[in-house]
Amino acid sequence: RYHTTFRPAPTPEIQARLRQNPRDKEENIEKKVETYHRNIKELEDLYEDAFYVNADQDPHVVFEFIESCIIKPLPCKK
Repeated sequence: RYHTTFRPAPTPEIQARLRQNPRDKEENIEKKVETYHRNIKELEDLYEDAFYVNADQDPHVVFEFIESCIIKPLPCKK
C-alpha cells in the first residue's frame, strides 16, 4: 500500500495506476468526524473511567502510559 505523503509510489508508472479507496474520500471522512463529535459526550458519560491517550508517540511510550493507567491509576476526585 502507498500513501501520497508518507509512502509514495516509487515510480510515476505505478503512481498512475493507483486508485483511492472510496471510503477515504474527503466527504466520507467529514461524515465520520461529524458523527464522532455528535456522539463523543455520550461516550464520555458511558465510560467514566476512560483516559485520554496521545497515540501520536512512539508505540512503547503509548504502551507504558496505558499500562501505568491500568496498574496504578492516578487518584481522581469524584
